[in-house]
Amino acid sequence: MSDQQRLWGGRFSGTSDEAFDRLNASFAVDSRMWAQDIEGSRAHVRMLAAVGVLSNEDAEAIAGGLDQVYAEFANGSFVVQPSDEDIHTAVERRLTELVGDPGRRVHTGRSRNDQVATDVLLYLRDAVDHQLIAITQLIDALLVQAESHIDSLLPGYTHLQRAQPVRLAHHLLAYVQMFIRDHGRFAQVRHGALAESPLGAGALSGVGFPIDRAMTAASLGFAAPTANSLDSVASRDALADYLHAAAMLCVHVSRLGEEMVLWASEEIGFIELSDAFTSGSSMLPQKKNPDAAELARAKAARVIADYAGLQGLVAKLPLAYNKDLQEDKHFLFDAIDTIDLLLPAVTGMLAGAQFRTEAMARACADGYLGATDLADHLVRHGWPFRRAHEAVGTLVRACIARGVGLTEATAAEIALAGLADIDMPDLGASASVEAKVSFGGTSRARVVEQLMAAKAQLAAW
Repeated sequence: MSDQQRLWGGRFSGTSDEAFDRLNASFAVDSRMWAQDIEGSRAHVRMLAAVGVLSNEDAEAIAGGLDQVYAEFANGSFVVQPSDEDIHTAVERRLTELVGDPGRRVHTGRSRNDQVATDVLLYLRDAVDHQLIAITQLIDALLVQAESHIDSLLPGYTHLQRAQPVRLAHHLLAYVQMFIRDHGRFAQVRHGALAESPLGAGALSGVGFPIDRAMTAASLGFAAPTANSLDSVASRDALADYLHAAAMLCVHVSRLGEEMVLWASEEIGFIELSDAFTSGSSMLPQKKNPDAAELARAKAARVIADYAGLQGLVAKLPLAYNKDLQEDKHFLFDAIDTIDLLLPAVTGMLAGAQFRTEAMARACADGYLGATDLADHLVRHGWPFRRAHEAVGTLVRACIARGVGLTEATAAEIALAGLADIDMPDLGASASVEAKVSFGGTSRARVVEQLMAAKAQLAAW
């Protein structure tokens, strides 16, 4: 096809190489933005008519043509042509076929540079809106489980070693706090980085018509137009902010997935995942694999790579627009699609999970989870904490040598640790968790307090 047939072809006398055409084309990637592209063109044309750059007749013809193009995309009848490098040229080409010369006027007062930047922000805004809902649903699933397990106890871990008992609700509420922060990051992207419209910035320096950028910004739901035309077409900060928020979300989901994998193992056995979110083995008939949790764990690497990829792409670019920026959507769309797949699956996995509270209770009853409580007890009797820590450590070492827990220590072992004159406290898990009365702790009152605060926050969103 002659380059003169392309939207930019007047400068060129020959034809482009087929290999270059394949490299240059992005329709397969950005065609998903067809609705946003048409929405942006509608707002642009209304503004051009309002300021007198377009006649009302041309504006009406363009609006009717855009409606038909929209319908063709919506019903699947749109026919892609070889000249359709991207969604923007495809829409304009079809519009011109439908309405003639008025279609050739649609691009007055804008460049593909500001058009692309606007379409991407509109698409991302829609994605963030529904992902905020999905994060809320994930938090709600955790809250339902937490409220059912306020009095279920399990070991809390540091270094993957049993440390102190906690309420299962307390453990689940830790993830609630992570996802509340994620919700805040996504909301900040929605109302911060996505608040300004680049439309009307032109190729890099503005445009030579008396356009009303505030009008198009308001029409498209932005708070204001961007302030600098160079920055408008060169910046991908909104995408970076989103990908950072998405990467953080996936890190938190990955940590949750890791714990579900560990807890579902026969060695730990704290959870039974629903058949709906597990799979079997093609060879081992006894297997029930926590695949949803494993994939949740794995997705973090992918979205972190998307974030790093975008930043690596933009970091080396001079102002203003460069064709490199065509690649930004690969990273963005991959992350959006990954989050869209991930959140409903993790939410469903959590909602259907059955916690084995008896196994958790048995794990709390064995070993040395009350060691810190004993040290605290000694401090209440006037001991310096470091002296108490050493004495309890001596007692633990003696119990380990015999293969028994602290509650089975003999009088001789207690005396050897220098505790013969101490009334030994209740070192059971229930007493331990109830003693943790500090704000944010795992006592019943504090856990209920956390639960109610989180529910109130969700209700306020």
